Amino acid sequence: MINFNNITKTFGIQTVLDNVTFRINQGEHVGIVGPNGAGKSTIFDLLIGEITPDGGTVEYPKGSKFAYMRQQPKAPDTQTTLINFTEDALPEVAAIEAEMEELEHDLSDEKKLKRLGELQIKYEQLGGYTLRHKAEAALSGLGFKEDEMHRNFNEFSGGWQMRAELARTIISHPEILLLDEPSNYLDIPAVEWLQKFLNNFDGTLLLISHDRYLLNSLTNKTLEVANAQTEKYPGNYDYYAEARVERQQQTEAQLEKQGKVIEKTEKFIERFRSKNTKATQVQSKIKMLEKMEQISGPTRIRSKGSIRLENPPGCGHEIVRLDDASFAYDCDNFILENINLRITKGQKIALIGLNGRGKTTLLKMLSGHVPLSKGKRTCGPRVISGYQSQEIADTIAETETVYSAVKSVANEVSDQTIRKTLGSFGFSGEAIEKSVTVLSGGEKIRLAFARLLIKPPNFLLLDEPTTHLDIQAREGLEKALRKFPGTVCIVSHDIEFIKNAAETVIEMTPPGIKPYAGDYNYFCRKKQMIEQQAGNETQNQSSSTQTVDKKELRRLRAQQRENTKHLTNIIKNAEKKLDELEQSKAYLHEQMAQGGDVNYQDLNIKLHKIQLKIDDYTKQWEDASMEIERLEKLTK
Repeated sequence: MINFNNITKTFGIQTVLDNVTFRINQGEHVGIVGPNGAGKSTIFDLLIGEITPDGGTVEYPKGSKFAYMRQQPKAPDTQTTLINFTEDALPEVAAIEAEMEELEHDLSDEKKLKRLGELQIKYEQLGGYTLRHKAEAALSGLGFKEDEMHRNFNEFSGGWQMRAELARTIISHPEILLLDEPSNYLDIPAVEWLQKFLNNFDGTLLLISHDRYLLNSLTNKTLEVANAQTEKYPGNYDYYAEARVERQQQTEAQLEKQGKVIEKTEKFIERFRSKNTKATQVQSKIKMLEKMEQISGPTRIRSKGSIRLENPPGCGHEIVRLDDASFAYDCDNFILENINLRITKGQKIALIGLNGRGKTTLLKMLSGHVPLSKGKRTCGPRVISGYQSQEIADTIAETETVYSAVKSVANEVSDQTIRKTLGSFGFSGEAIEKSVTVLSGGEKIRLAFARLLIKPPNFLLLDEPTTHLDIQAREGLEKALRKFPGTVCIVSHDIEFIKNAAETVIEMTPPGIKPYAGDYNYFCRKKQMIEQQAGNETQNQSSSTQTVDKKELRRLRAQQRENTKHLTNIIKNAEKKLDELEQSKAYLHEQMAQGGDVNYQDLNIKLHKIQLKIDDYTKQWEDASMEIERLEKLTK
């Protein structure tokens, strides 16, 4: 269990945590939420001892094994391969492996043989024999291709290096896993894989995230960090959001009721203070006010700025059309080819697909930011495009102020309109004179929106617009987009954001695309149906259109039942053999542990042979189980 006892932490003049106390029990999966800058990452840094509190204590079981994935991990400068970097999740395993290799070259005395046996036991207990398989599975799930496993780690971009760091962190299987915004730089398939992987994590999980999909599906407790205080809720993010509103409403009602009592009491005291006949009653009322408990509850959390979309100018029904459109950065390698797509007024579209599948390229083709290599782009009458790239916040000159950054792209717009627009994005008063260099990531995104919308477009193309936005800002953007009467095309890895902001999905299937006439939930259902239909087709199905008659179908099902029976026997036999081998293995380990007159070399040879048999029967079990699963799908 983890205890934060009366923790206070101050940075400069800002108190981030003020006399905070909370407990996290063993095995809990806790989502840590709150506005940007509220102190969520500070809790992690205090927990691992990277920083010390100004007051209070942090307690956890001595010897607890931590793994910490930072929001912005510093990529190591290493010449190792991707798979070796990821496999190095457990340094103690690498150290044991090195010592085992050294001992295996010199088994000249009994002490070395005994030491080798001890190391082999520990190596197995730590999962050394399966570590590479876990590393490969995690890397594959997070989007790496098989032929990339042995590439040099330094050859990958920063985003892909972060994926490798995430893979290395989660396969280390710690007792306490700390993840700070793990879905940054992940596409939707990788986020969904991560959710499935972490769903089986049996340790204590602390998750800082703005991704409501992960918070809802992975956590059973929520710790709110806001206004230098914390509050723990017994449920996931949706539970927390609803419970917080209820508590806030109850608190406000109690405060209002208490305020009326105080006002009435103060009027009584003021009215009768000077009258001797009422002196006792007046003193009683004064004591009542002094003893009255102050009602406390959750204060309103306000995002540091909102996003408001003004109504755009009118335009024609057809927004943009692509006819046999293709794009390539060189003559031979087409990113997208022969795209036919028609977008009409008012559509809210999400582009879905793995990173590198052409989502950003399609946005640029639709907006006209890249010339087509082949085909035609037709823009509808009076359509004004507003394209926001992933890097748009970083393209604002750091020499600009907030005000001049907007003025520079809308010189003809009045000063009053610019100030009004900036105010709607959270920049008011002296804040409009802040230098771009001092803005946070979220502030830069809001400034980028202000620059984009100072002259309202009626066709918005947004590439990862939620980056650096906290949950409140994301929810605000969702609402603004739903109310926006214009047309929107979005690329985002935030599943909840897409669910709430888009009504149509286009899946990237390079070199083409596949539209779905429904929202993200509809897209998921259709994909599941397609996969089930594909699974129901037999491997030996003829390419011809001839239908198998009922007699033949009965024969096939009888054959499948016979195959299943045979496979079940294989599984039972493998399980029996595995039990016997594990018992033999345990017996040999006991002999090694007892010491004395023991032939360690002979025991190690026997252990090695047993392990080979275990691997063989395990593979038999896995293959037979997978084949049964496949046959069951075919007979549905």
